[in-house]
Parts: sequence; C-alpha cells; structure tokens
Amino acid sequence: MAVATVTTEPLDRQLPMPFHPPLPIPTPLPKKRLPAGRPREWYVSHNRRLKAMRLAIALLDSGVYQPSSAGNHRIRITAERLGIHPPSDTTCRMVRALIRYGR
Repeated sequence: MAVATVTTEPLDRQLPMPFHPPLPIPTPLPKKRLPAGRPREWYVSHNRRLKAMRLAIALLDSGVYQPSSAGNHRIRITAERLGIHPPSDTTCRMVRALIRYGR
C-alpha cells in the first residue's frame, strides 16, 4: 500500500538550469565586390535584401518570432542598435516577410 507524503518545500522555487558557456561572436565574412554591368535597380534591391536579412536575424535572436511583434519602430530601433541606417517602410515589410516565411 502506497503512502502519500507531504513536502514542505515551496513550489515556486527555481529549478537549477544547466550552465551554457557564452557562444563566440562569429567574425564576418570578407566582403566581395558586386558584379558589374547590372542595372541600378538590381543593386538597390540586392542591398535592401541584405539589410532585411540582417535585421530579421537580429530580431529573431532577440526573441521576436511573430511578424505582428515586429513593427516599424522596433525594426528601426534594432537597426540603430546594430549601427545600420534606418530602414525604409519597404525594408520593414521585407523583414516581416522574412520572419513570417522563415517559420
């Protein structure tokens, strides 16, 4: 016959978490020159996509997983924190699209 026991430990105490050493900061890859001879619009859209990807990665790393949580203001604050020029409304829409389709 099993006997129930009563504990006097508080239920709201924190459980010990395993220790994870900090991850090393990755070094950026060396930049390569863009191919010559393309129309100007190609370069503009290419750089816009790169900026949107950098911002989407930074937002995901900071815990923003829903596009509805990534408003223009939050995206621009993240860009300022990263030292990137403030993104346009179009770039902000691209960031939300990358967060949405990355799921």
